[in-house]
Amino acid sequence: MNTAVYAILIAFVANIVLCPMLIPYLIKLRFGQYIREDGPASHITKKAGTPTMGGLIIYGSFLLSALIFTRGNPQAMAIVSVTAAFGFIGFLDDFQKKIRKRNLGLRTWQKFLAQIIVSVIFVWFWSRMPGYSTEILIPFFPGVTFDLGILYPAFACLIFISATNGANLTDGLDGLAAGVTALIIVFFMFAAWIFDSPILPVTGAAVGALMGFLLFNSHPARIFMGDTGSLALGGLVAAIALTLQMPLFLLIVAVVYVMETLSVIIQVGYFKMTRRRFFKMAPIHHTFELSGWPETKVVAFFYVITAMACLLGYLALQGV
Repeated sequence: MNTAVYAILIAFVANIVLCPMLIPYLIKLRFGQYIREDGPASHITKKAGTPTMGGLIIYGSFLLSALIFTRGNPQAMAIVSVTAAFGFIGFLDDFQKKIRKRNLGLRTWQKFLAQIIVSVIFVWFWSRMPGYSTEILIPFFPGVTFDLGILYPAFACLIFISATNGANLTDGLDGLAAGVTALIIVFFMFAAWIFDSPILPVTGAAVGALMGFLLFNSHPARIFMGDTGSLALGGLVAAIALTLQMPLFLLIVAVVYVMETLSVIIQVGYFKMTRRRFFKMAPIHHTFELSGWPETKVVAFFYVITAMACLLGYLALQGV
């Protein structure tokens, strides 16, 4: 656990050094956030123009810390690499928004195809590494596994797509995605410690990077992570869960990702059938806002939900 603590501290310090240096530079380049016109009115007046692409800072501090402790560790390097790959997809999306001067980036099919390609490449390399297994742990049944066999690659790709899009949808309020993801990774950090996994320092580096970023991303945010950050974080969470053979635990500890994704699916499906909205607005955190909740209360509420879900995940790991 000492290496994880050191990784947390190094990534945290790196982030609080990088943010003050790069925020003015991003402002100078006019890499400001464009706000969707059909979103909450307060976002248009308060958030438009806030520099984005903060995911570059998150990944930079994460990379600096992780590489110190993961030399010669193929599992850890695979996680670092797939995080960078998903972050690059997000970067292209953010860059397109900057060029087009509106809240549209890559086309949906382009982003989806890129995510599938990265997922397939990761699974291919992962299948040739020590410790690879097509078995996954079953929550609440310690020591019990289920072997997916030839279905594992498709299942792993589904986990990547779900986690990256869940993280992306969660990134809509100041500090929401960063804080929720930090709590999720703390859970997996303790799981990695219990299993004596070689990826333990990677989880620590991620936690430290997110904690440092939250100092600048919490309300009122001075910088947003953008798709550069949210897609990277979703890929990171998925890769960690798969490496630890714990993808099913994401249904528990990443409950906020699940809620946000389901709210969009329900909203779109219901509207197509009835031409009416099921929620006031999706993703669901905007519904809370439009119901009169202050942004900080919504974020705190989702933090609490995630923390309780992680405790439930701990019970699921121990078999109650």
